Amino acid sequence: MLGFKLVSFLRVFLLITFLLQALGSEKVWAETVFSKKGVVASRSSLASAVGAKIMEQGGNAIDAAVASGFALAVTYPSAGNLGGGGFMVIRLADGQIITNDHREKAPLLATKDMYLDGNKEIIKGLSTRSHLASGVPGTVAGLIDVLEKFGTMPLAKVIQPAIDLAKDGFILSEDIARQFESRTKDFSPYTASMEVFTKAGEPYKPGELFLQTDLSRTLMRIRQFGKKGFYEGETAELIVQEMKRGGGLISKEDLLAYESVWREPIWGTYRGFEIASMPPPSSGGVLLVQMLNMLENFDIAGLGFGAPETAHAMIEAQRRAYADRSEYLGDSDFYPVPIEKLIDKDYAKERFNDFEVGKAGFSEATGPGLVAKESLETAHLSIIDDLGNAVAYTTTLNLSYGSKIVVDGAGFLLNNEMDDFSAKENEPNWFGLVGRKANAIEPGKRMLSSMTPTIVLKDGEPFLVTGSPGGSTIITTTLQVILNVIDHGMNLSDAVASPRFHHQWRPDRVIHEETAFTTQTKNKLLQMGHRNVNIHPGYYGGGIGDANSVMKLPDGYVGVSDPRNAGGAKGAGVK
Repeated sequence: MLGFKLVSFLRVFLLITFLLQALGSEKVWAETVFSKKGVVASRSSLASAVGAKIMEQGGNAIDAAVASGFALAVTYPSAGNLGGGGFMVIRLADGQIITNDHREKAPLLATKDMYLDGNKEIIKGLSTRSHLASGVPGTVAGLIDVLEKFGTMPLAKVIQPAIDLAKDGFILSEDIARQFESRTKDFSPYTASMEVFTKAGEPYKPGELFLQTDLSRTLMRIRQFGKKGFYEGETAELIVQEMKRGGGLISKEDLLAYESVWREPIWGTYRGFEIASMPPPSSGGVLLVQMLNMLENFDIAGLGFGAPETAHAMIEAQRRAYADRSEYLGDSDFYPVPIEKLIDKDYAKERFNDFEVGKAGFSEATGPGLVAKESLETAHLSIIDDLGNAVAYTTTLNLSYGSKIVVDGAGFLLNNEMDDFSAKENEPNWFGLVGRKANAIEPGKRMLSSMTPTIVLKDGEPFLVTGSPGGSTIITTTLQVILNVIDHGMNLSDAVASPRFHHQWRPDRVIHEETAFTTQTKNKLLQMGHRNVNIHPGYYGGGIGDANSVMKLPDGYVGVSDPRNAGGAKGAGVK
């Protein structure tokens, strides 16, 4: 009993310390909301409000997700997008669960060695900061396909809030204004980017009105013509002309050929809960279920939150799962990904045969498992309604503001998702992830992703909807939110706010938020042999992930925006 009390005290202490640091930074805060009708949580308070309003007007969670998705393209341009892609996991009121894959695709003229020089070495920056970095965008196709199949409202109604926000503008927060200013140098080579994100070269200031006239016109063409308003006609011509100016590869043929794909979810179970997540070309669902299978054999609750033994088991599960990612994960339409083997509980036990309780593994010796016996800036939103519908949606341009290139005349940014392919075997991408043949570049292929939109069910009913941005840390962030709720019994606010850590096989290091480990725990991990246990330098101000999540309670629904960033949670019918 005394040990349990000490663990509980430690958990509360770490949480309070983290929150005090976050609140003191003046740039992050959490927003928690309760509603009996439905809730939305996302990186943008404005986008969350759009989704909540749609539900108030009689729309379901799918209508709200599409409306919020288009709004994110206006209010959170670093990751919300028309020029990127994403994954959506949907639970319908009738119990059906399905996923929509609108990940970007390699252009038809893409080649395996397109980022290598004559010596077969990677040309720095070509896959991240050039027109060649962009895959064929999928967001517009995916959102419209989802709406047409499972929504209840017409496109004109759900896209109108985004049009209004672009046309009439919105007041810039300190957070977004600071983002614009910090990236002025990156935007400076591109006239259209400077026209959107600066005022004649001068930075925007917090509190100023931000208008996006070209983007509003693009959205209006989508409202009028649907997918043809983006993949054909004026918008398509603007994209192709932008490609020609910068030496990019996306053609009219690429745009006409693009389709989103309906896929069956990755299924798993964990301590009586069901896990529904995203299949390849996401690696998220497979690795999430694989790690949960490994950890199900440990008494995580008994070991306690923040304990070195808990962290050790989690790190070793992460090490093994990410090793398998490098070898076996890719676009399953192009490569035979051994999904069933990877998510098998017996395979998880096999992978832990060499686990030692008091000793760290060594990544150079912990290669991919023998499954042959049989890959930073993103936005996540979570939605649940009172009809039984739930949506986990993660969308991205890859790095913050993608390639930094705005399509001249169209007002939206191009992605740099081609960096998520393996440009060269065993060479790390921007996030330090390595890959091989499974994720090699091929025309029309979707690049591997870490996005992990996830719905957790209890007795077949939606219980928790979660996910995160954060590049390679997305999967481990999602894992930790789930463990915090199921094993550690945290409420959703605590589960989302609690400090996090991450290991991805290579490089062989543990990165963590400042308060994730006590000095005693960190020293114990080092004694076990864990290498380079260091504070995360962080794209998120030292924080890992941004897990905007929603959860079902006995008397309604709660939505929580992650305190690491200035997001927002909104409830339908809540003023």
